[in-house]
Amino acid sequence: MYEFAIAWEWLAFAVRWLHVITAIAWIGSSFYFIALDLGLMKRDHLPVGAYGEEWQVHGGGFYHIQKYLVAPAAMPEHLTWFKWESYMTWLSGFAMLCIVYYGGADLFLIDRHVLDISATTAILISLASLGVGWLFYDLLCKSPVGRNTWGLMALLYVALVAMAWGYTQLFAGRAAFLHLGAFTATIMSANVFFIIIPNQKIVVADLIAGRTPDPKLGAQAKQRSLHNNYLTLPVIFFMLSNHYPLAFATAFNWIIAALVFLMGVTIRHWFNTTHARKGKPTWTWLVTALIFVLIMWLSTVPKVLTGGEKAEVAPAFARFAANAHFPAVKDTISTRCSMCHAVEPVYEGITRAPKGVVLESEAEIAAHAREIYIQAGRSHAMPPGNVTDMTTDERQLLTAWFEGAVEEGRTR
Repeated sequence: MYEFAIAWEWLAFAVRWLHVITAIAWIGSSFYFIALDLGLMKRDHLPVGAYGEEWQVHGGGFYHIQKYLVAPAAMPEHLTWFKWESYMTWLSGFAMLCIVYYGGADLFLIDRHVLDISATTAILISLASLGVGWLFYDLLCKSPVGRNTWGLMALLYVALVAMAWGYTQLFAGRAAFLHLGAFTATIMSANVFFIIIPNQKIVVADLIAGRTPDPKLGAQAKQRSLHNNYLTLPVIFFMLSNHYPLAFATAFNWIIAALVFLMGVTIRHWFNTTHARKGKPTWTWLVTALIFVLIMWLSTVPKVLTGGEKAEVAPAFARFAANAHFPAVKDTISTRCSMCHAVEPVYEGITRAPKGVVLESEAEIAAHAREIYIQAGRSHAMPPGNVTDMTTDERQLLTAWFEGAVEEGRTR
């Protein structure tokens, strides 16, 4: 059993890094081609059928690039296709979903305080949501609504917010945010697999056969590419969100997710406008900052509404160990956390303390006071899926302990 757990951890490690590498390749090429497309210049000397050109310098050399909206008059001998980055990013991401969240469903996918369902049911809901989400999106794009690009994007945003709310009603907060990223990434990769690449292949086949390609194919592919452009940054956030419990494990996590999508739009709008040489809309950064401040407020709004104040003073061991709440806090940590956060964890499948955090002695508990406060007091990120049934009163105890010790330090 021990050897299997170790092998499983290394498998997760390998797949995670494959996902990171392929995602960098996909995102990098996507960002580059969006910037290139927006920066194209129309000139009189361009070949027949060419839409625009761009001169670039990189790595000590110059590049002269021309774009054809449909296709050139004759096929070139060699074409570089940008598709495997997208496919491998999705496949490696799905593999991670299976290894981490399906393989550890009781720990990472399910929170029985959110919805008491079996691991099998949770996995089936997860799989269905990804497939049905793509089908709904694709039908929406192909409907009369799809003729209005910005109206379609508004409806897509509403659908994403609805999914954010839905996932938080089904899964643990960590899994909900991960699934929202997977849901969005599935749409993006499916756009490449089912629309963008097939349309380009039809154009190539028409050219080889001497037929005139249908311009609608390029227009449809460009619309899907535009959607991918605006969804990229939120997907990156959701894929990294397991590091931010104040985002995924607080009361208004689905609203925070909705605001993250808006930040993605404002940031991309700045880059898109700048690359298109239409000015520098600096107001987008102010809006982004205000949205981020709103997210910070939402992560602590229950505390604000009760008139409290968040402590931000650095902790000291003696202060936390001497606090009146500490004996009860130590008992809570021993009961709810030490089965994993120990030198020799006893929780099934855990072979070493997560992130090396051991919480067995008074010194260790006090040294990690801030992490305990964030992960288990101010949010419910820990225990994962609340598998040890930490109560609301115990979370309030951890919060009172940390904030009380900090306040005592301020008054000394």
